[in-house]
Amino acid sequence: MLFAAAALIPLGYVMLAAFDMGWAQFAELVFRPRVGELLTNTVLLVLLGVPFTVILGVGGAWLVERTDLPARRVFAVLLVVPLTIPAFVASYGWASAIPSIHGLGGGLLVATLAYYPLVYLPALATLRGLDPALEESARSLGMNGWRVFIRVVLPQLRLAMLGGGLVVALHLLAEYGAFAFLRFETFTTAIVVAYQATFAGPNAAALGVVLAGLCFVVLVIEAAARGRLRYARVGSGTPHPASRVALGRATPFVVAALVVLVGAAAAVPLTNVARWLFATDAADWQPLLGATWQTVLLSVAGALAAIVVALPIAWISARYPGRTARALEGTYYVASSLPAIIVALALVTFTLRVIPVMYQTVATVVAAYVLIFLPRALVSVRAGIAQIPENLEEVARSLGVSPLVAKGRVTMPLLVPSLAAGAALVALGAANELTATLLLAPTGTRTVATGFWAAASAIEYAAAAPYALTLVLLSVPAVVLMFAQVKARRSG
Repeated sequence: MLFAAAALIPLGYVMLAAFDMGWAQFAELVFRPRVGELLTNTVLLVLLGVPFTVILGVGGAWLVERTDLPARRVFAVLLVVPLTIPAFVASYGWASAIPSIHGLGGGLLVATLAYYPLVYLPALATLRGLDPALEESARSLGMNGWRVFIRVVLPQLRLAMLGGGLVVALHLLAEYGAFAFLRFETFTTAIVVAYQATFAGPNAAALGVVLAGLCFVVLVIEAAARGRLRYARVGSGTPHPASRVALGRATPFVVAALVVLVGAAAAVPLTNVARWLFATDAADWQPLLGATWQTVLLSVAGALAAIVVALPIAWISARYPGRTARALEGTYYVASSLPAIIVALALVTFTLRVIPVMYQTVATVVAAYVLIFLPRALVSVRAGIAQIPENLEEVARSLGVSPLVAKGRVTMPLLVPSLAAGAALVALGAANELTATLLLAPTGTRTVATGFWAAASAIEYAAAAPYALTLVLLSVPAVVLMFAQVKARRSG
């Protein structure tokens, strides 16, 4: 409960900011043309970006899993490669290739290409777990491949589409670097500018309240669309793999479309990073070692702290499910759904008012990483605990050891892989985090992400290239881990 209360600090900041301003000041700051422009940009970005990512993600997953696509295993890997490239690095690649790219069009292009794997991976996992008997029954009734996809497969992908779409929407609302690079203004970019201009002033707080409201609207819409339908099946299903749909004459066009997609999402950014790498000199590489070392220290600290916070609630949720466990777990997810900029502003306000000595310290940065990335650790640890039989501890206790010793000797060693997976996902998310690190890091601290941003925002593309390459390399292990988990899920 103590951890859950701490997790509510960002939500409390939003409510307190609205209360402190009063309706008159809040209305003056919010109901003005400038905010209307930001609202239009942000809403259009979500309304257009989410459907585009869902179409690309689900379409790509269906092609590699349910059709006779040539080299489908190669495309299955290539379609997830853009996830190794942070969105602001992809924006850097596109902006250096096409300097005129900007605005809503540029933002949609970069965001869609960067985030569609967030839908592709859950859709691929769901397709691998579907019972092919349902599709075979539909074909026996005279349906062709396209009708089977629309009427049988697509409804079963509903949770994957809604879950992936929700994650994409929250990323779009929270993204700062990619859109600032493209000169496309959203609430997040405006909040950062307002913070830099007036510190933690009322303008930044008012915009933060509106942005938090948009996040909750997205959460409510996703929950309402998900409904209470059940998608689980009883039994193991048919043991044989699903029949593949023949693409026929459409094969060359589908292959060409996938090549264009992968080229635009991965080849363009990586090629431009490589191009600028050849323009670097020794001075551009010199600060990289120190930035990488600071990134590793902060990321590891954030990962360990997230595991410490996640372990108690994951244990309660897996071993003692009930209303209390659901309420505590829900608190973490609600807090983590807020954009990083809101979390950063909340911690700035909280430390200045309550614990001034913690303002702009490593501890505050680590706390931000925990609040932002806690679900990554929580999901992994909870799944690991649920898979460990409780009777193993009972056997140990029957031999005369205490419950605590039984957990330490029996359960914890079996839980190490899940703890390591959760810690790795948090650490690599923290390594790529930009907004909260910019606002909260102690003076003189430079991570790989902030070092990249300092060089790229100054149009020093060559100096930014080594940081961009390092960010991509740091992202590869997490993406490999996620893809391996998806591929491990077998049909039937």
